[in-house]
Amino acid sequence: MFQAKRLDHKLTRIQNGEYHPKDFIIADAKDSDMALGVCAAGPQYASNGQPTGKHRPLQVYRDAMSEMIASDLVDVMLTSLSSGEYLARHAAFVGSAVTPAIRLNDGSDIWHWRGANYKSYPTVPFRTARLDRVKPLADLGLYALTFFNDLDQDRRSLEAYAQFRDAASTAGIRHFLEVFNPQFDVATGDAEFAAYNNDAIARCLAGVSRLDRPVFLKVVYNGARATEELASFDPENLIVGILGGASSTTRDTLEMVKQAEQYGARVALFGRKIFFAESSTGIVRAMRRVVEERISSEEATKAYHDELQKAGLRAKTPLTEDLELTDSALKAG
Repeated sequence: MFQAKRLDHKLTRIQNGEYHPKDFIIADAKDSDMALGVCAAGPQYASNGQPTGKHRPLQVYRDAMSEMIASDLVDVMLTSLSSGEYLARHAAFVGSAVTPAIRLNDGSDIWHWRGANYKSYPTVPFRTARLDRVKPLADLGLYALTFFNDLDQDRRSLEAYAQFRDAASTAGIRHFLEVFNPQFDVATGDAEFAAYNNDAIARCLAGVSRLDRPVFLKVVYNGARATEELASFDPENLIVGILGGASSTTRDTLEMVKQAEQYGARVALFGRKIFFAESSTGIVRAMRRVVEERISSEEATKAYHDELQKAGLRAKTPLTEDLELTDSALKAG
């Protein structure tokens, strides 16, 4: 039996319509070994800052997990099952308010290792992690799917999701649902893709009991209008969270959090935007500030650079460039 943690208290307040900015949920997604293989921890650099042509070992990634858990800045730590076992062996969650979560499926659209071309094709549903191995570590996990507006493809994905829900219910494991955008253009007629995707999400959960529904969503930030539409649809049963996507400017990262929360999202689940920041804990503190203190993303970016300087850390990007908004969805918002 898992003891209720900070996440559970925040979810209860959100579902009861008692949300306060301090209830905004931040999850650190450190499950990229399920997608990138040896490249999960990123490239290795020499002392002069030049790339060595090698990749950092997985231990670097796991040390970052332990550091983030110890900081108590996030509410959820999402990992692969193998990393979850590592953290458990090292008692990383003992006495912590951070909730452990495990990636529970790994469809082919996240198979992004070197030389792979799987993302060019519709997803093949696939699941590596055994739920009976997950349960001793965590009662929460991530399930992901993607809609392609293809009847046979989407039916296969939904059938796999239904089978997963049955297995998870039997195992006593909760889940949150990640819905990716396809990695190639999908025809949706006269409708924008974001509208199609919102309808697909709402429809696929309409027949699912409260006992089996995801505790929250993890979706691409498709702009203010799409986020507001989905977040306001059924806020008691459908808590919207956003995924971070690729690394970009610090301003992009912080503006995405700010806009998403403003338009109804209550969760941010970021991976690369946290791990590849100059200071993982620093960027999460900045994310909390734009939500809880209502400061602008521009002000928060400047404060983050000041923090780096005080800590003796060199910024990867000059402040003038790091203040730019490069994501088109953010510019529209």
